[in-house]
Amino acid sequence: MYHIKRGFTFLFLFIFLIGCNQKKKEVLTSDDTSNKTQPKLATQDTTVIKEIPDGIQTPDGMVWIPGGVIKAGAVPQDEMAMEHEKPAHKVAIDGFFMDINEVTNAQFKKFVDETDYVTVAERDIDWEEMKKQLPESTPKPHDSIMQPGSLTFKKAKSSVANLYDFSQWWQWTIGANWKHPDGPKSSLVGKENEPVVHIAYEDALAYCEWAGRRLPTEAEWERAAKGEHTESIYSWGDDVSELSRKANTWEGEFPVTNTKADGFDQRASVKRYPPNDFGLYDMAGNVWEWTSDWYDTGYYQKVADTSTILKNPQGAVSPYNARDPYAKEKVMKGGSFLCNASYCASYRISARMATSLDSSLEHLGFRTVASVDMVKKSEG
Repeated sequence: MYHIKRGFTFLFLFIFLIGCNQKKKEVLTSDDTSNKTQPKLATQDTTVIKEIPDGIQTPDGMVWIPGGVIKAGAVPQDEMAMEHEKPAHKVAIDGFFMDINEVTNAQFKKFVDETDYVTVAERDIDWEEMKKQLPESTPKPHDSIMQPGSLTFKKAKSSVANLYDFSQWWQWTIGANWKHPDGPKSSLVGKENEPVVHIAYEDALAYCEWAGRRLPTEAEWERAAKGEHTESIYSWGDDVSELSRKANTWEGEFPVTNTKADGFDQRASVKRYPPNDFGLYDMAGNVWEWTSDWYDTGYYQKVADTSTILKNPQGAVSPYNARDPYAKEKVMKGGSFLCNASYCASYRISARMATSLDSSLEHLGFRTVASVDMVKKSEG
């Protein structure tokens, strides 16, 4: 378990040690993947659970996602797809139950009230652990900085030329956590139905254990997001003009001006936008969502090279990021209220992002799933 704040470490390195990254946009390619890790193989048995088995009741707040064989990854017509979303590959997914919406502040509060759980963003920072990720000569920051907190977003005052200088819109905010999503002076009053944020991977797992659930795999997440639009860029089809009606994203000049064409400047309460075909809300935009898969830059290519249809794939067996070979990151999906066409356009179904286990940010949350066996166990 990590008791450091990788987001803080990242900004510390970025601002004080590395400086502004002036490189132009990089494209991840299969040539970047020196990792020898191969995905877990499976048989060609593509028989899946499609319908809810007899005697199984749908848990409250969840919907049934029917099993099927789908193509995961970027569709051919998606001109914004990145190389780590390619090639598309077939996967067979058993049916499962998924939360209708992202876990809300009210739901997470109930968990905390019953368990006295303390999130990663609320814990003291351990310098001895943090410095393991920094060059040996790195001096310890002043104690006034080394305090619990999380990353919060700040608008830029003028146009930004380099969209890879993240320090222009992210800041380490002492006192920011799930109870204070916008900083220490903020609260959850009026935000009870917004998705909980500043949730590290460890925090999401703790909630899942309490709730008798688990996090979705990336393949399950894509199956759920697609609905009946199995060959589409977005969960509603290919028409990007529907974006402001379908999702909470950044519309305008990022990160300077948000036109709020979708009605919101920051997070929105869940269920504010139309659900997809399966009755799921906010599978595009609002906040990013954790999955259980390790992030491996070249995972999709490795899957394609096996010429095997994976059944209920669990993702890469170990993490590997071509840009940061020492990173241990999980995949997050869905994009957030900060996603913009000029920056990431991650409201696309195939979009994926790598995030360290101890990252907590104001645009990252989660939703849970339950397999048939998990529901049988709970009902038994």
